[in-house]
Amino acid sequence: MGSVLVTGGAGYVGCHIVRTLRERGMRVLVLDNLSTGHRESVGTEDFVEGDVSDTASVTRVLREDSVDLIYHMAACALVEESVIDPARYYERNISVGLSLVRAALDAGTGGFVFSSSAGVYGIPESVPIEESAARRPVNPYGRSKAIFEGILADCASAYGIAALSLRYFNAAGAWPDGSIGEDHSPETHLIPNVLRVALGLEPVFRIMGTDYPTPDGSCVRDFVHVCDLAEAHALAAEALERGKLKVFNLGSECGASVREVVATAEKVTGKEIPAREEGRRAGDPPELVASAGKAKKELGWEPKFPELGQIIETAWKWHSSHPEGYKTSR
Repeated sequence: MGSVLVTGGAGYVGCHIVRTLRERGMRVLVLDNLSTGHRESVGTEDFVEGDVSDTASVTRVLREDSVDLIYHMAACALVEESVIDPARYYERNISVGLSLVRAALDAGTGGFVFSSSAGVYGIPESVPIEESAARRPVNPYGRSKAIFEGILADCASAYGIAALSLRYFNAAGAWPDGSIGEDHSPETHLIPNVLRVALGLEPVFRIMGTDYPTPDGSCVRDFVHVCDLAEAHALAAEALERGKLKVFNLGSECGASVREVVATAEKVTGKEIPAREEGRRAGDPPELVASAGKAKKELGWEPKFPELGQIIETAWKWHSSHPEGYKTSR
């Protein structure tokens, strides 16, 4: 294989994919506009600062560097924000994504791996969720991912693209040595916000919703280690088939409630984490837990960090050494 391009490669999941692919000896180009990503997470080698929406520039990069495969990570990805500003999410996640597909077609790049989401399922009829489950997203973010999957399926059939969609459940954790990790502003993800309280950066953790139909009333989520996600992307390159869109769930297959995450974080950090109960966050399904058997069987994917405690331990190593993210470190 020649070069690969990772859009949004300086973001949280993207930088872990970039490092994983580079460790496998692949030449990886990173395209990121740095609106939410961090150049420090991927270095300056083969880095292009730019926007996916610039079809002409992206086409030129694909041609000049003989890119065989695109990993499309660039997206708007906040559920609550998508409810407040859906037009932005449809523009960035659908229209801009379509520009990237057009660039790939113009450049003759035939492989496309898409960063999708469990949000496409909405409120599932049963858990664990299999890929064949109905897609009924309950927020614009999930809907934008579902729509773009349909676009990819149509384009694969019409133009012979080899496409693959990886539906992430809740990405969490950090590179095991603590050198790269999660740094969003504002931070909306559960585990980093829990750990910010453990670090004394926030006084209390807010439990958003305690009246869900779950065992303890708080949301239940499937947390999957970011390095395991990255490994699945490396394996995906071998599973592409022209003219088809293949879909895989990526999750630990084990649900943990918000309250369980707080309790586990207290054990890992040895810190008390005060929590305050508040109302539900807009657009949140009560429970999302993956069936990942298809990825294990067809991709040969085996998570190395399947336990919640392991995931939080790596996250704690990153956050305790980088309490303000990439801006400062200890």
